Amino acid sequence: MKLCLAALKRIHRPALHCRQRRLSSASSGLLHLRDEPLIVGSSPELVQRLGSQVEVRPAFITEEEEAALLKELEPGLKKKRYEFDHWDDAIHGYRETERVQWGAACEEILKRVRCAAFADGSLLLGPVHILDLDKSGYIKPHVDSVKFCGSTIAGLSLLSDSIMRLVKEDAKDEWLDLLLSRRSLYVLRDQARYGYTHEILKDEESVFNGQRVPRQRRIAVICRNLPG
Repeated sequence: MKLCLAALKRIHRPALHCRQRRLSSASSGLLHLRDEPLIVGSSPELVQRLGSQVEVRPAFITEEEEAALLKELEPGLKKKRYEFDHWDDAIHGYRETERVQWGAACEEILKRVRCAAFADGSLLLGPVHILDLDKSGYIKPHVDSVKFCGSTIAGLSLLSDSIMRLVKEDAKDEWLDLLLSRRSLYVLRDQARYGYTHEILKDEESVFNGQRVPRQRRIAVICRNLPG
């Protein structure tokens, strides 16, 4: 098996169509949604077209691995206050930081994320972005700046289930909803990154395919590649 390059430089609308990828384990935390698809969209053509650019892997890490990540992250996060504004007005109710060095157990988890999400030889951003959303927090629709990261983003979801929504910038009736269960991994690539806004829904708006998905505090552990 080839080795990954581990660390380098420092609208809501009713769901109509779905990709047939389903939760297979009760360990996901979404017992009532275990037979649901992971991705639904405005048309089967859109789901098919973005199929190679949007991925959700439920139960990517175990409860023990989640606990190991939280053990490293919580002391630093507790020193910060939740912010309810953002420099570009994209996030509400959040704390964030970056982390370069990890303990051995967490580094192994991150290597697995990188191998799953990025092509061999990809130049990766060394710092891992940590985004802590309060229960009342949410991420507004936005497109990440090409100045800060490249074509791929991969994120672990800790502590809570949530819904990510993608909406085409120049055609608001084209959208995808992603069911991000606790301890899942999501990956966005290429046009799914830059041709679509993405957001994490508020708790009161957190509905997937007609079913309520309660949102609690959520921590995302996010890896990115360098701009090309």
